[in-house]
Order: sequence, then structure tokens, then C-alpha cells
Amino acid sequence: MQEKPQQYNRIEEQEEEGLFEHYQLLVDPGQSSLRIDKYLVNRVDNASRNRIQMAAEAGSILVNGKAVKANYKVKPGDNIQIVMDYPRREIEIIPEDIPLDIVYEDDDLIVINKPPGLVVHPGHGNYTGTLVNALAYYFKGMPFFNSQDPRPGLVHRIDKDTSGLMVVAKTELAKNKLALQFFKKTSKRSYQALIWGALKESSGTITGNIGRSPKNRQVFMVFPEGDYGKHAVTHYKIIEELGYVNLVECRLETGRTHQIRVHMKYLGHPIFSDSTYGGDQILRGTTFTKYRQFVTNCFKILPRQALHAKMLGFVHPTTGKEMVFESGLPDDIQAAIEKWKNYIANRNH
Repeated sequence: MQEKPQQYNRIEEQEEEGLFEHYQLLVDPGQSSLRIDKYLVNRVDNASRNRIQMAAEAGSILVNGKAVKANYKVKPGDNIQIVMDYPRREIEIIPEDIPLDIVYEDDDLIVINKPPGLVVHPGHGNYTGTLVNALAYYFKGMPFFNSQDPRPGLVHRIDKDTSGLMVVAKTELAKNKLALQFFKKTSKRSYQALIWGALKESSGTITGNIGRSPKNRQVFMVFPEGDYGKHAVTHYKIIEELGYVNLVECRLETGRTHQIRVHMKYLGHPIFSDSTYGGDQILRGTTFTKYRQFVTNCFKILPRQALHAKMLGFVHPTTGKEMVFESGLPDDIQAAIEKWKNYIANRNH
């Protein structure tokens, strides 16, 4: 009689990336000795044996907390955890010739500097003109590329109107190994943001569970108590004080959807020009008409949240060497900062 596949427990999606799933299974007490790739193929949704073997090779399958190879024999009571990318969807990604700002490239990966306004992957009304469409064009002809992969090479993402650095894998093994780093939070990411108001401390840490707002599913909020939302930690420090706004560096310890934007609003200092979280209102300063016009002009220069993914660090999936990349602030944020500097200089004379 064929054994009924054991139900697995699908843990939370991979951070804000939402690109990987974390499965957890407990092996039945009566389970006979069996290779783990054979054991898992009937227990994980739409997972081929090859896909499971690639995950094992990347160190993404853990048994009792330790990485195992595909030929590991499962034993009763084993606790299995897996990080795998989502199964392919039955859609076709149309390659589009959209320019990519490539900072670094080798046989395993590319690092790109994403401009503001570029959606990372199709969905929610953006089915063309995305980074994924651009990657599909760039990867065309490469063995790794599959037109039915909705996220070719992606291991993390940043918001449409956030600019900055992203790493994209060019092989299945690199994708799994990089994904594991983001999942385990060993990758390094820091952002720079222009925020409303002067912070009381020059540096600090914001901790608070982040989840979708019960009133608006497109918006996230902090739930300081209880079990709702996902644990989130952001470290910040002031880089430059600019009167009614501050330039800050934010380092992610976790990576939840809209994390920095939500945490800064929770702290009472929304990101400048962030329309989703109230930063597109004049939140600090005087009531003078001249000042209000000045801020309105800043919003026109910077019509999106002033948030930039400035630094990205990870261990190379093949060489094992640590790689760190930095990206200068884009022109729109830099222009807004210069306007605030000039405003302060003129105000002080």
C-alpha cells in the first residue's frame, strides 16, 4: 500500500523578498531508511528531484540543524528544514530591451543598480516594463534562463520607488546559495534615507513586528505587542543633520516588506516624500508661505520616497570570498539634499 505523504509545515515566506519558502517536516516514527531527495519529492509542492538535489548541494536542506547532501538517509524523528525558490508558474515572461546598470558581473551573478520607478517583478498591474522583463532579455540564450520562471535569478527585491543595489544569480546553484544567505540574514545591507525631523539620539535600534494593516492590505504597520506580524529590527544612525530633515543610514537585521519605511513612520520620522506612509506632507518646519513653497519644490525634485539601497554584501557562491558593493546616492535624492543645505545656509545668515 502506498504511503500517504506526510503534511509539511510551510513556515513564513523568506523575509520581504517573498521569493523563497521555508518548509519544515518531522519524519514519521515508522519511516524506513530512504534517501532524502526521494523522501522529499512527494512531500514538497511541485518539487522535482533535481530541484531538491540542487537545494541540497547549496546547503539549503537541514536535518536537525545541519546541512545534508541529497543521499542522506532519513531516520524516524528527523527534523527537516528546507529553503527553496517557488515552483515555476505557467506564465511566460516577455524579454524586453530595458537598460540595466550593471555594477559587477561574473559567471555566477550580476550586481545591478536599480533606478527608482522600476518594478522588480510582474504583478499588481505591472506585467511589462519590469526588472524581470529586462533580466529575461539579458539572460536570453543562457542555459539558466527559463521563460516560464517568473523571477529569473532573483534572490531578493527592493520596492519600485526605492533605488539601489541588488544581486541576481545566473545559475541555479548560485541562486540557492545566495538565497540561503538572505534567509539566514548573513547578507549585509544598508540604506540611506532622508527622513522628516531631528532624531533624539544619533543612533539607535527600532524593534517592532511588521504586518499588513487590517484596514488597508497594501500598507504595513508595526504591531508592538502580541503575535501579529513578523519580527523586524532596523539599526539607524544620523549621517547629516539638515534642519527639519535628517539624512540617516539604516542597516537591516531583518528584511520585511517596507521595513525601513514602516519603522521610520513608527518612530515618528517618516521618509521624506513617501506618499504611502505620510512623508509627502509637510511634517516639520514653519508655516511661512516661502517655506511651504520650498518643500513643495523639493517634492517635485524627488517625487518618491527618499530611500536608496547603498551597500550590499554577501559571500560569493563559488569562490567563498566576501563581496561588498556600494552605490552613490542617485541624482534626485542628492538634489533634494543640496536644496536643504542651501535652505539652512540661507536661514542662518
